[in-house]
Amino acid sequence: MDKSNCKELDTHSMPEIYDTTYEPQIPIVENFLYGGTYLFVGAPKVGKSFFMAQLSYHVAMGLPLWGNKVHQSTVLYLALEDTHARLQERLYCMFGVESAEKLHFAIKADDLSSELIPQLNYFLKKYPDTKLIIIDTLQKIRPHNSDGNSYKADYDNVTQLKSFTDEHHICMLLVHHTRKMESDDSFDMISGTSGLLGAADGAFVLQRKKRTGLEATMDATGRDQQDMRYKMAFDPERHAWNLIETETELWREPIDPIQNAIMEAVNRMLSAQNLEWQGTATELLAQLPELDYLDLAPNSLVRRLNIANTNLFNRYGISYTKKHCHERRIILKKVSDS
Repeated sequence: MDKSNCKELDTHSMPEIYDTTYEPQIPIVENFLYGGTYLFVGAPKVGKSFFMAQLSYHVAMGLPLWGNKVHQSTVLYLALEDTHARLQERLYCMFGVESAEKLHFAIKADDLSSELIPQLNYFLKKYPDTKLIIIDTLQKIRPHNSDGNSYKADYDNVTQLKSFTDEHHICMLLVHHTRKMESDDSFDMISGTSGLLGAADGAFVLQRKKRTGLEATMDATGRDQQDMRYKMAFDPERHAWNLIETETELWREPIDPIQNAIMEAVNRMLSAQNLEWQGTATELLAQLPELDYLDLAPNSLVRRLNIANTNLFNRYGISYTKKHCHERRIILKKVSDS
């Protein structure tokens, strides 16, 4: 092997990782849907498309879903098994004539071996506030020469889409079908190989208790969320899914008392100082005398703020960035309510 042509690994040391400020992970729907690539799976005619329309409408309008706060954004829905007339009828049955300007539909798109990714990139450039893309269905955008039973093909297809969502910090839902074979583990019922779930960030599996019944369960699993089971009921008048109860209690990660003290001190400082502050880490420590008991070094404070970045934004509505000049400056800004 000619080592001169070997591509070097892109490595980062532990200090480099600690010293980097990563973009905060903002949920699409709090306690339910996060950034990443997810499978949304169910048998044909089980009500997947109705739930996708319900979810996309709530995100585009910024309306709470099942009591959970929704972060409003533009939504792209690729309804690749529909016609415009069928979409019109379904949306009218669900929402009347109330329309969401931030909700966009397409009934045709290229597949992964062709121009799908450039098409999605073009849409994001045109609508940069997009945070949710729904592809209904996954099979419609898979390469025609792909072996549907191949682990590698399944893994590569989802990996390609995951690379796109990770690059743009958005959420993508891939609507897919279950296999006919029953299983005690609902995630074993995903049609195809385990490569699909292996490459995805998580999955939702929707199952009706009876084919003609209105009640259903939805199991959820993911890298950024705990395993959950939702009991739901379909409202035939509104064509929408209502939440009956969650069978799994939402688990919250214990708060590090030091991180919590820093975040609360920063929040109090911003509330008293016109919602924005700039300065060095040393200057910030001087502004927060209530943290003296922690005996924090400036470098330690910066690393803890880096780690707390997502919680700073989601819990307190505080944007945290750093500006690199002759001396590294911290920028803290209260951009929204928690």
